[in-house]
Amino acid sequence: MQHDQVRELAVVLTQHVRKNASIDWTIKENVRAKLKVQVKRTLRKYGYPPDMELLATETVLEQAEKIAEELTTP
Repeated sequence: MQHDQVRELAVVLTQHVRKNASIDWTIKENVRAKLKVQVKRTLRKYGYPPDMELLATETVLEQAEKIAEELTTP
């Protein structure tokens, strides 16, 4: 993937996570599963290599969890 395409993908993924992550998304499996599906669809839309999709999806969710922890920690 080209650098500009990766940058655009990152922005779109961030928007999806922010829009769809609820307060308890890290606890409830159904909310997490919905977010995971949206991340996978976005990766496919941007032509992300299928063999790397699982790792990318897990990485995006892990990063989202860390950001959520930082935002909720006083």
